[in-house]
Amino acid sequence: MAGLGKTLIFLGIVIILIGLGLLFAHKIPYVGRLPGDIYVKKDNFTFYFPLGTCIVISIVFSLIFWLFRK
Repeated sequence: MAGLGKTLIFLGIVIILIGLGLLFAHKIPYVGRLPGDIYVKKDNFTFYFPLGTCIVISIVFSLIFWLFRK
């Protein structure tokens, strides 16, 4: 039962950190404007998919979780 409590506390901290990241994401330079981000703008249509940003975020999270596992 103690393991479940520690897990819930850890998940709560992770959710708080993600929320803070979303609040301050606009102040981080180049996030959302990396090479590889797909942006198509036509007359009445705009499509944006941050592929490069997703890859960078995935690598960062993979490194963080790898460090926590060690």
